[in-house]
Amino acid sequence: MTDDQLRSRLSNLQYQVTQCDATEPPFANDYWNEKRTGIYVDVVDGTPLFLSTDKYDSGTGWPSFTRPISPEIVATRIDNKLGVPRTEIRSATSDSHLGHVFSDGPGPSGLRFCMNSAALRFVPIEEMAAAGYGDLIPLLKDVNK
Repeated sequence: MTDDQLRSRLSNLQYQVTQCDATEPPFANDYWNEKRTGIYVDVVDGTPLFLSTDKYDSGTGWPSFTRPISPEIVATRIDNKLGVPRTEIRSATSDSHLGHVFSDGPGPSGLRFCMNSAALRFVPIEEMAAAGYGDLIPLLKDVNK
């Protein structure tokens, strides 16, 4: 996808976050307090990234997850923009900036994948099959018992 196509398809905030590595404001974004069951996909290319069952309230004001759907769908790199090394998380398929991972999360891994809502699109479980994500519904089945 070209830069012009991305600019026309994404909101300014989505573009700034995914393509320019910006960070959206805490507590003033679409998904920090989202409680419905479903999946979070890459806003650029639709790749499934996170399950709602792995989301938790980290108190930071950004959507936080204990893990991605699978490790290979995200890529990491060191980010020194704040003068302190942090591990940046990017979409492995679109190379979009998603957020950062920190080691202050809940067990068992102790990781907190702190993501920007602007880099994600939430697909509720009742819309997943029609949107082409039906194969992931079984991963959420324990929540729906």
